[in-house]
Amino acid sequence: MTEDRALISCRDLTKVYRMGDQEVHALAGVSLDIRAGEFVAIMGPSGSGKSSLMNLIGALDRPTSGEMWINGRSLMKMSRDELADLRNETLGFVFQQFNLLARHDALANVKLPMRYARHDVGDIDERAKECLEMVSLADRMDHRPMQLSGGQQQRVAIARALVNRPRILLADEPTGALDTRTTGEIMKLLQDLNARGITVILVTHEPEVAAYSQRQIHFRDGRIESDSAGASMLVGTEELA
Repeated sequence: MTEDRALISCRDLTKVYRMGDQEVHALAGVSLDIRAGEFVAIMGPSGSGKSSLMNLIGALDRPTSGEMWINGRSLMKMSRDELADLRNETLGFVFQQFNLLARHDALANVKLPMRYARHDVGDIDERAKECLEMVSLADRMDHRPMQLSGGQQQRVAIARALVNRPRILLADEPTGALDTRTTGEIMKLLQDLNARGITVILVTHEPEVAAYSQRQIHFRDGRIESDSAGASMLVGTEELA
């Protein structure tokens, strides 16, 4: 691979799903590079291929054909265990549904990914507390999901995604279940995390949400329709240790 400066590289990706006797072409020859430190919004109507691409980048699925690299490593050559390690150590995931364990408090929810890490994560309690502080929930560590607002639950989910120090944060419609004010708060938090050097890839169908990114990639019918640096709603962020 020659694109050694790209954190993520995709070449001629196709993804075909079989539904009965029919074939659905979710991706049709997608090639793109995402560099370290970018904040990218992937947009498009339902069925355009944006979520399929996110699943491939997140090593949750394999393409029908094509090549993919993350940090110089070919995903096509990785074993299942290697892909699991990649998901746990390099990638962080945030979804529209918060997927928190109802019987566990915020601290226990955030600690969960560290239980599966194969590398030394240090003091689990301290790292989880650090991540909750990072998302401004230091005073809600002992609260269960039902005691938190939707925005607070999403912040817990983001803290959980950060706990293993990922280089890439994948957010699939992370504000879809939130009101307008809370959406702004979550998006500004993602901007803050990006300012710390985390590469953020966001899937959304909302232009108002995509406007927080630095680059917008529009999909239609499984292909990239446009890829340009969007006008970013940059807010003042302070450097966080």
